[in-house]
Amino acid sequence: MKKLTATIFLLLPILIYAQNTDYTVTSYLDKGIKAPNTHYIGEAWLNRLLSADEDLSYNITKAMFKANSTLDWHKHASPQILIVVEGEGYYQERGKDPIRMRIGDVIKCDKETEHWHSSSKENDVTYLAIYGGTQPTTWTEVLSQEYYDTVAEILKRN
Repeated sequence: MKKLTATIFLLLPILIYAQNTDYTVTSYLDKGIKAPNTHYIGEAWLNRLLSADEDLSYNITKAMFKANSTLDWHKHASPQILIVVEGEGYYQERGKDPIRMRIGDVIKCDKETEHWHSSSKENDVTYLAIYGGTQPTTWTEVLSQEYYDTVAEILKRN
């Protein structure tokens, strides 16, 4: 009985303080919200994990594109980092050859660099996008299905 009483007295303050602490918790496991097809072809899901504010200078978003889904050409006011955590996709910067991005790849896109990224023709892709500030994405040009299909065919051969 003495051990039980001592244990209760030791654990009680921990439990009380633990219940009174506020945390900001999001889950990487949440699918997020289905993105509107404003700047996409296909199906994309976005889960905003962290948002820039007065204390945090960057955002982290988990993006999941179903196979054969694209994102239009765009650019950001800050550098963007893509970390591929599942699947395969395509990435291209204006004026450069497209590449196949695979699980484990980390891609840095410099600020104001026009680019696009998507799933591959055959596979879904999930990546974390890390980018700074509160400036919205600047959408520059629609990525056509024909162009995407051409990239897919070129990368299939490589």
